[in-house]
Amino acid sequence: MKTFKCSQPQTLKDFTDANFPQGSFCFAQLLRAKDIKVNGVRVNKNIGLRTGDKIVYYTTEKQESMPTHNKVFEDGNIYIADKLSGVSTEGLLAELNAHGTYFPVHRLDRNTCGLIVYAKTHGAEEALLKAFKEHEVKKTYTAICKNCFKSDGGTLAAYIKKDEKNALVKVYDKPTDGAQKIITEYKVEQKTEELGFITVTLHTGRTHQIRAHMAHIGCPVLGDNKYGDESLNKKYGLSRQCLLSKRLEFTALSGVLSYLNGFCVESGQALSLKSSRN
Repeated sequence: MKTFKCSQPQTLKDFTDANFPQGSFCFAQLLRAKDIKVNGVRVNKNIGLRTGDKIVYYTTEKQESMPTHNKVFEDGNIYIADKLSGVSTEGLLAELNAHGTYFPVHRLDRNTCGLIVYAKTHGAEEALLKAFKEHEVKKTYTAICKNCFKSDGGTLAAYIKKDEKNALVKVYDKPTDGAQKIITEYKVEQKTEELGFITVTLHTGRTHQIRAHMAHIGCPVLGDNKYGDESLNKKYGLSRQCLLSKRLEFTALSGVLSYLNGFCVESGQALSLKSSRN
């Protein structure tokens, strides 16, 4: 059993995702069994919460022990986690903060797995925020995409604009009011008739950049339910994007984190064309 208090109006689902990853894993099951109470009342649907509401999850020890990540590296300044798919950045942060003090400096989409960094001091937070903003951390991803690639590699430039209302972004080939430039480098490593396994290096870091940019060139990420190919996702039975934050390399950190320059880490997780097949 886990008990929480709501700090701002939101849905029960959003609250669970951001505060209790293990509850998020089995959210539908908990609702069906009426194993969630809000202010002492059992609920069976995703209701709205108000500030001050008390939420109790009647989870089992097995459910509460479900892993959210593997620790890759930790010292007095930073914590690098290898996040599992289905865990939100906010939910992982909440879990870590139950045992110490951690600060977010970048994020991964909930269904994107792999490496994510948290700061443990304000000095490290400041240095990492600067590093990610100024691209002093080299980020390499792997992905499985629809194989409509016209080239086996290249560096793509485009412009991306947020649609806040629909929680989406749109990519344009030419400069557009309100859009920011994006640069995405990719290489096709393996391919079948339908799918391509690629590595991606981000030269800019915008919301949904890889997912939206790959979809824009006709090669959406397999399993992507926002920008993907619905029929292809259904064929392979996937509802989470096959996208992995595989490698981080610290290149030009300053101040308290300068000792990390040249340090790189890799996720222990892997995507493969073989594992995506039915």
